[in-house]
Amino acid sequence: MKKDSLAFFTRTVSQAWTATGPGIVDYCRRALSALAGADPSEDWLASLLRERPAARQLYRDPAHGFMLLAHTENEDLYRPPHDHGRAWVVYAVQSGALEIGTYAKVAAPDGTIALVERDRSVLRRGEARAYFAGDIHDTRCLSGSATLFRFTERDLKVEDQVERKLTRFVERDGLWTVPTL
Repeated sequence: MKKDSLAFFTRTVSQAWTATGPGIVDYCRRALSALAGADPSEDWLASLLRERPAARQLYRDPAHGFMLLAHTENEDLYRPPHDHGRAWVVYAVQSGALEIGTYAKVAAPDGTIALVERDRSVLRRGEARAYFAGDIHDTRCLSGSATLFRFTERDLKVEDQVERKLTRFVERDGLWTVPTL
């Protein structure tokens, strides 16, 4: 029987979803790290690497609503600071390298809000990081191309476009700040 890391991932995460409780984020991070290290000759992954889609939904759990997406990014693709609203996410790199910066909001005496960079790290093949509700981060593809997995606890399109819970920060006068309404 051929190995299917994707089917194993979706089955085990779905089974663990309610049983693992607060440990589910770390469970998903470890499971996604393992998936990112899957053998590129597995049919599903070979197809993904050959087709290189900008975005593809690999799985949506019908009972729990979590989602697994794959993204192919090209060198220097930059996604400015943003959060994921009420959701937590896990990013993993299957191939290439992704730089991720994290930020904190700081209020000036006049009440204006600006972001201050906290940390910057690079994820490579098989590495995964979790970002929690309200965490602010940016991403940049450092390699010629990168294949990434993004696991979300809920549908972020709904979180963003319907419920308007995501924040995409804007640059003003050289500082990242909250968008004006």
